[in-house]
Amino acid sequence: MEIVPLPKRIYDKAKEIGTTSIELQFQGGSDEGFLNVYISCDQEGGKYFDLYDEIEEWAQDAYQYSGAGDGSDYGDNIEYNLSSMTASHSEWHTERVDGSSCEIKLEVDDQEPVKD
Repeated sequence: MEIVPLPKRIYDKAKEIGTTSIELQFQGGSDEGFLNVYISCDQEGGKYFDLYDEIEEWAQDAYQYSGAGDGSDYGDNIEYNLSSMTASHSEWHTERVDGSSCEIKLEVDDQEPVKD
């Protein structure tokens, strides 16, 4: 996944409320993509929620994360670090891992339990 530049309007609003980082956590695996937004900042309330909504709307449009896959969970995390002025990407996925197994001789019980 390629990191999309953060729009200046979002950057300016984020800096105004003391934001140090914005993290976008995308998750997929079946037919839908999900997005969680995390904002680290000094403020709570109105301006925080306005910024959250604006970031979520922008990110859904900018990244077009479909979530399509084979049913195994996977995801991508994008972090915009406004303190160090860096952006980073990491991806993750889960896979099936079979545990121990056993094999026994098949036994057939010819006596049905009595039902009341």
